[in-house]
This record gives sequence, structure tokens and C-alpha cells, in this order.
Amino acid sequence: MDANFWHKKWKNNEIAFHRSNPNPLLVDHVNALSLSEGSVIFIPLCGKTLDIAWLLSNGYRITGSELVESAIDQLFSELNMMPNITVVGKLKHYSAKNIDIYVGDIFEVSQALLGPVDAVYDRAALVALPDEIRPRYTAHLMSITNQSPQLLIAYYYDQNLVQGPPFSISDEEVSQHYKDSYNLTLVVSTDVEGGMKGKCAAKENVWLLRNDN
Repeated sequence: MDANFWHKKWKNNEIAFHRSNPNPLLVDHVNALSLSEGSVIFIPLCGKTLDIAWLLSNGYRITGSELVESAIDQLFSELNMMPNITVVGKLKHYSAKNIDIYVGDIFEVSQALLGPVDAVYDRAALVALPDEIRPRYTAHLMSITNQSPQLLIAYYYDQNLVQGPPFSISDEEVSQHYKDSYNLTLVVSTDVEGGMKGKCAAKENVWLLRNDN
């Protein structure tokens, strides 16, 4: 799987992963991050998720990264915002009031570029990446956000029955990536209505990752 996979998905409007409303698991559990108004939340591989509009309306500031530029064009159009667009190295920086999105390879995003981040909301990044990329991604994410607390949403199902993405992420894998840096709490585990792509039972797990040391 490479960048062309996602460019093709967006070009063909094959975006069943895009929800038509804010993720209820975010709405129900964002307070677990204990953030104050004006806090900066980083959303990796954000797409044009309606979660962004919901977070902005609740007083948070958003930074994000996304591979596909058309997704971000649609995001700002749907937000009724006219972004200022600049080029920063190999990335494009879309900026408007309380929102900054970096378009391009997430591995080109640096801590210096992001600035201070108060929390991470990973709703679609870890589950979108093949297993050989996930260790590099999780290490990079912690590096560029200075191990800020995370609200992580992941699916768990029988990967032998359904081809990802979204990929199945077991409790053991979450621990493998993050146990050395965070205290891990499984906040809630819910059944995915209709299963994963209608083919097998699946759970949607919400994890709280905090560095309370």
C-alpha cells in the first residue's frame, strides 16, 4: 500500500470511512484528555472529518496532517473557511483561524513545524497504516508531539476474514507501541454495528494514553 492507494480513494470518492457526523466516541470521551479551552489537538491523517468542525465549535484549536490535498480543499470548503496556503519544505500548509493542516507525507512533519501540542486524537491514522509502517508511525507521532496524551480509536476484528484498511489493532499491539511511554487505559469497547464491512464481528476500542510520570 502506498500514497497512490489513498489518492485513488479520494479521486474516486471511495470514502466510506468518512463519517457524516462527528464520531460519538470522540464526543463522549474527549473530556478524558482533561483539556482546557484553546488547547491544541493534533489529528494525524485527518481527511475532512467532521470531528474537526465539532472540536473547533467546542473551543479547541486544531493542527492536522493529511496526505491528499483534495481532502483538505473539501475540508476548508465545508468549514466555510478561506485558508492561507504556503509551501513549507515538501509540505503545503493550510491555515485559517484556529486551524493548521499540513498536506503531504506525515513523516515530513516535525515537532518544530507543529509547535506545542496539548493532545493527539488518532481516529483514522494507526488503523489506516499497514503493520510494517505502524512502529515507525507511532514513534514519529510521539516525537513530533512530545508524547502528548492521546485519545486513540482502533478497530479489533479477525484480520483473516476482512482485508484492511481499516486494519485490526489488538490490545497487545497498542501496548507494544505505547507501553514504554504512556499509561494505557481502555476507556470503552463497543460492537461495530453490522460488523467490519458486513463480513465479521468487530470492536471499536477507545484508548486513553497519558504520560503521568
